[in-house]
Amino acid sequence: MWWGVAAALLANVLYSTGFVLEKRALAALPQVTVREPAKLLRLVLGSPLWIGGSLSLAAGFAAQLVVYRTLPIAAAQGIFVSGLVLLVLLSARLLGEETTGRERYALGAILAALLMVVLSLREDADTVGGEAPYPLILLVCVPSLGAGVWLYGSAERRARHRHRLPTTGVEYGVAVGVLYGVSSLAIKGVSNYLTDLTASGIGEALLDLLRSPYPYLLLFTGAFGLVMSQAALQRCRASLIVPVCTTVTCLYTAVLGTLSFGEALPQEPLRLALRLAGTALAITVLLTMPKHDRQAAPQPSLGAKELTPP
Repeated sequence: MWWGVAAALLANVLYSTGFVLEKRALAALPQVTVREPAKLLRLVLGSPLWIGGSLSLAAGFAAQLVVYRTLPIAAAQGIFVSGLVLLVLLSARLLGEETTGRERYALGAILAALLMVVLSLREDADTVGGEAPYPLILLVCVPSLGAGVWLYGSAERRARHRHRLPTTGVEYGVAVGVLYGVSSLAIKGVSNYLTDLTASGIGEALLDLLRSPYPYLLLFTGAFGLVMSQAALQRCRASLIVPVCTTVTCLYTAVLGTLSFGEALPQEPLRLALRLAGTALAITVLLTMPKHDRQAAPQPSLGAKELTPP
């Protein structure tokens, strides 16, 4: 259990550092867009700072595998979201981003909501889920992927209106968060196969993994999530878009992952009320966050002009 908590805290540091490094690298690059994925990949792969950020995110992914082997899904999400505080601090220190009073209240409410979820956990009652039926995983994940891509496309079309106020990135964060939620379920599935390594051997476990939908869900979410997240991260503040994305990912994983992998909801009324109320509060905060950004985008002194299209 404590190994899982330590791994989750390490993942928080790695993810926050990775996002901030990528945002700082993107500020020095020409405008990137999902409509030109080859150009986007060529630009980011030519940036050592961006590569450093992506390696930090990859290390966070490895830590997340350890987390899902040792902690229930809902508990893991509560710890992951605590990393938002570190992300906001790093964004202010390294990117010069400032959050508004309303946004700070929203982030505080999100942390309170996920604290309620964590308080609903009990070590002797919450168990780590096992395998999930493949049809159920596909039934949950495939429509979610379609919805995430559609929502991102809708946000792109609205943002191209010339006289539209700059977006805060809430729509982008929700869309990418849904994709990363699917990815998180796939990571949970992969972690179960890693647990079987000692019992069936590497070869057999690898073949079983390739017969499952999890590697292919990871490939899809990895490819689309990379392109979508980088374009959104370049034009929006990391201190806002990443918390929205993280919250959606955590809620998606905690709710649908708990049901898909057979991790039962609390039986005690108080614990059940805390978990449901925390989830409802976080969703309400997301729905009421501002959709337009009236702040001027910060200009990091990196020797190149940041392009932030409306």
